[in-house]
Amino acid sequence: MRAYIDADILIWHLRGEKKALKFLQELRKKREYEMWIGAMQRAEVVFFMRPEEEYQTMMFLSQFNTAPLTQDVIDHGAELYRVWNKSHGIDINDALLAATIAKTSGTLFCLNTKHYPIPGLSVQRAWR
Repeated sequence: MRAYIDADILIWHLRGEKKALKFLQELRKKREYEMWIGAMQRAEVVFFMRPEEEYQTMMFLSQFNTAPLTQDVIDHGAELYRVWNKSHGIDINDALLAATIAKTSGTLFCLNTKHYPIPGLSVQRAWR
């Protein structure tokens, strides 16, 4: 099964948050998950990294498969955005990740489950 990791967890790990490291290590140990990120979550990380962070960041991201943005994912993400933006504040990146998971299956791990109110989407809070 795929485990999709939201950008908030990736960023906290890169900032040195021990809870993020512990969470990722424990998830990997279970061996029941393939580690995945969405294309937009990868973009959130690499677009804002500093030059001195590039090597470490790219090495970290190499541990994850990156799901591509396809026409179907984009179109479904747009539908989710229109339905959930006003009521729950879902943004484009969240909508595209939810659409990616809907098209490929898996569980989303994040820190703010309110960003993903979509029925049928498997979402778990990474830590408290």
